[in-house]
Amino acid sequence: MEIRTPSVAGMFYPANKNKLIAEIERYLSYSEKLHSFQDVYGLVAPHAGYVYSGKTAAYGYNLIKGRGYKTVVIVSPSHREYFPAISIYDGDAYETPLGVAHVDTELRNFFTADTQKIISSKRGHGQEHAVEVQIPFLQYMLPEFKILPIVMGDQNKMFIDALAAKLESVVGNDVLIVASSDLSHYHLQHEAEKLDMIVEDHINKFDYEGLRTDLSHNFCEACGGGAIVSMMKALAKKGIDKSLVLNRTDSSETSGDVSEVVGYLSAAFYE
Repeated sequence: MEIRTPSVAGMFYPANKNKLIAEIERYLSYSEKLHSFQDVYGLVAPHAGYVYSGKTAAYGYNLIKGRGYKTVVIVSPSHREYFPAISIYDGDAYETPLGVAHVDTELRNFFTADTQKIISSKRGHGQEHAVEVQIPFLQYMLPEFKILPIVMGDQNKMFIDALAAKLESVVGNDVLIVASSDLSHYHLQHEAEKLDMIVEDHINKFDYEGLRTDLSHNFCEACGGGAIVSMMKALAKKGIDKSLVLNRTDSSETSGDVSEVVGYLSAAFYE
């Protein structure tokens, strides 16, 4: 088996299994399950170090405990390299301190068939943290499941639409889609608040076209904006148009520094 070993364990989250479980449990206890939905089809989850965004991520993950998803599709931006494609990891599994998460190879074959925009590749997966940090939460919350780890090397409309078309085909009770994204980066807190409220408003209104437009004009920021829009467009095509922002905060809650904050948000897409 070809297994991607952890890249940010010990930096973004604890490398020790027991310490990692304790930290996840602490964030889940802070982030109470305030809502109950019959079916949860998608989440937006932040991807900073757990000390900054773990509590916010837990608001979403609290909703899925024990649900019988066969596959979790994780869609992330590429922070370290640009490439004109969407890359699905071509190996067999991602490893974390909680164990191995196997790749759904059948679903990978479906996503990469009949398109040059979505490829089976290691591009974007080497040191990328935005997929990896979601997996321990999933491993803690769910019974056996597979993953489809997707990194968007380019988030322009052409790639968003290509990914949305594939996601539309797999929307259902046995598949969860996680769009991995932070919000604005390194603004004064009061400026970040204005930017991040725009993203929150578009999600709560299920206005993915408005979100895409505002992102493209830099009226707001989300490093995984293409992942969010792709997911929302796919869900809308299947008649799922209910969404709710569960929590939004920024890095100053942990650091105390309001001069250069990073914004975080968790949201659920449900029936």
